[in-house]
Amino acid sequence: MRKMKSKKMAIVTCLLLITALILAACGGGNAGDGAPAATNDGGNAGEEQTADSGSNASGEKVTLTLMVGNTGTTLEALKAVAAEAEKAINIAIEWDIKPDGTEGDNLVKTRLATGEMADLLVYNTGSLLQALNPGDNFVDLAAEPFMANVLDSFKTVVTVDGQVFGAPVGSSSAGAILYNKKIYAELGLTVPKTWEQFMANNEKIKAAGKTAVLASYKDTWTSQLFVLGDFFNVQKQVPAFAEDYTANKAKYATTPAALRGFEKTGEVFEKGYMNKDFLATTYDVALKMLADGEGVHYPMLTGALDSIMQNSPDKINDIGVFPIPSDSADINGLTVWMPSGLYINKNGNNVDAAKRWAEYFVSKEGQAVFASTVKAAGPYVISGIELPEDAYEGVKEMQQYFDSGNTAPALEFVSPVKGPNLENLTVAVGSGITSPKKGAEDYDKDVEKQAQQLNLPGW
Repeated sequence: MRKMKSKKMAIVTCLLLITALILAACGGGNAGDGAPAATNDGGNAGEEQTADSGSNASGEKVTLTLMVGNTGTTLEALKAVAAEAEKAINIAIEWDIKPDGTEGDNLVKTRLATGEMADLLVYNTGSLLQALNPGDNFVDLAAEPFMANVLDSFKTVVTVDGQVFGAPVGSSSAGAILYNKKIYAELGLTVPKTWEQFMANNEKIKAAGKTAVLASYKDTWTSQLFVLGDFFNVQKQVPAFAEDYTANKAKYATTPAALRGFEKTGEVFEKGYMNKDFLATTYDVALKMLADGEGVHYPMLTGALDSIMQNSPDKINDIGVFPIPSDSADINGLTVWMPSGLYINKNGNNVDAAKRWAEYFVSKEGQAVFASTVKAAGPYVISGIELPEDAYEGVKEMQQYFDSGNTAPALEFVSPVKGPNLENLTVAVGSGITSPKKGAEDYDKDVEKQAQQLNLPGW
């Protein structure tokens, strides 16, 4: 009797165990219930699926934080893209607005140091990126498929130690000569390819009773363009200049190709080609003079086209763009200011979702939304993203230099060495107070303190 009871009890126990196992299997999690799953970045399964498929299989929305400066049209364009991305890939953006300038730079560094950085960051490229120790803080995007169409000219300014950290936010711009095409046509002038041709055009413009070269030294920063915008010409002649300059092996005053920027600044003054009240003229006044045809050339960043559009919209198509000429027709290209970069927080909890959002942002769809909100100040740095039909005429003129590869990033993007007093020195040279040689020598001294503060080797 005891043996029979024991057998019965054993059978009942087995049946109960089998039933429990079946019930457990039926009640287990599935792909749609939002159950946690292992991911490379410590996020949840929904984020991993977002990166792979472009949508969240759980149906739950992922929210990322994005830190960006309060930069007007750029911020508005990003918001427009974010609205469409939320519909397309079910990823929302929570905005973390930072101040611009030094205060904003310090906030970014603090957030990174304390581990409180947003999932995504829009920030400078070039030397300012290098100062953030990107290898410790941002995701290397070099192997991401969505970076394949980003131009190498942009990748150069977001590459540190062989790793590529950022995707482009917006268009490029250039340091160039803005010119009045209508006056050029009236005087029978052609776009110069050499400095000699440029100066000959200036002489004809002066003879016609117009200001050949506009200067707006009331806003001292505007005096730097003949030096900063000449870097394409420097690099073509001295390819190692940026590297040697950073290592304290090359100087502006002792490198003839680099000295030319200071000399050009002085030459237009010496020839009497500038507006007489150049010390009292502001940036806005100079742009108005250019649009109205009172002045014909203005060495400036092409972002100025936005201001002309705002203040003189009926004359925006009269304004063209050409590079600051070199001394040889064989060297003819643009010095380019690259757009900001979009960076992914390496130490965040949403890396996969952040990658998916970045992928949408650089896609044709994302870029079309961005471009519909803010006009380009230069060609885009993503292949396959064409300028819209209503792009500025000056920007369309710039495209040929990008297509032919005749562009170079400005020196500040490839070297952290830049002295704070350059704008005052170029005012002095451009006013005839200081010789170009002395201005260059003073600038070489000006950069020493900054280089030493950065602990750069050789300083």
